[in-house]
Amino acid sequence: MEINGNFTFCGGNTITIFKGATCKINGDGYMNENASISCAKLVEIGKGTIISDYVSILDWDAHTIIGQEKDMAKPVKIGEHCWIGLKSTILKGVTIGDGAIIAAGAVVTKDVPAKAVAAGVPAKVIRENVEWK
Repeated sequence: MEINGNFTFCGGNTITIFKGATCKINGDGYMNENASISCAKLVEIGKGTIISDYVSILDWDAHTIIGQEKDMAKPVKIGEHCWIGLKSTILKGVTIGDGAIIAAGAVVTKDVPAKAVAAGVPAKVIRENVEWK
């Protein structure tokens, strides 16, 4: 695990990093209570990103589907100044662009562009060119 700068972890978080995997977090953000990261390959979190309560970030499937073993783990990259909402889930192979917002309860299975809001199950972009503070 690599943390660059200041990053705050609140109570009850779980971070699991498997042998040979990399979890890289860039500072000035925080991970609220009871959130989890499960990293089998690569999870990257950009500077200034906030992760709300009960968020799950997984770069792998946890169990193998026969015939799909080679795609079990794919990197997750979350850009700078992102807001990951309450009880959302970020799944393997997803890139979230700088300044994006993931709505509460969203399940992100595909890339989200910069400055977009994604919501729903599965998450879809519902708004573009947003700013937040």
